[in-house]
Amino acid sequence: VQLQASGGGLVQPGGSLRLSCAASGLTFRGGPMTWFRQGPGKEREFVAAIDTWTRRPYYADSVRGRFTISRDNAKATWYLEMNSLKPEDTAVYYCSTRNGRINTSSLNRADVYDYWGQGTQVTVSS
Repeated sequence: VQLQASGGGLVQPGGSLRLSCAASGLTFRGGPMTWFRQGPGKEREFVAAIDTWTRRPYYADSVRGRFTISRDNAKATWYLEMNSLKPEDTAVYYCSTRNGRINTSSLNRADVYDYWGQGTQVTVSS
């Protein structure tokens, strides 16, 4: 399984970006599709996840109301629509997934995911 993240770039505060994660070689295994990010000098942190079965989204408090996660199973692709971007959103964004479902309480743990994309840089600056 390979994940390819794209869509990052430089944007001014208040602007928008849409990230995509395309999966190849992925057989539907029921795992959630997620986004994490890692800012300069920071640990990798959970951003958003979407349950493969229910389509229910989950968000970190820092992005709720500004970011929207969605997916297209037919294309084996998921997205992160980011609006009202702030300088503190600057980070490398990674997509990930795993084999099988997990408890919602574990969605924000990076160590439970089996597959990771290479990351795409998002820079929010004027």
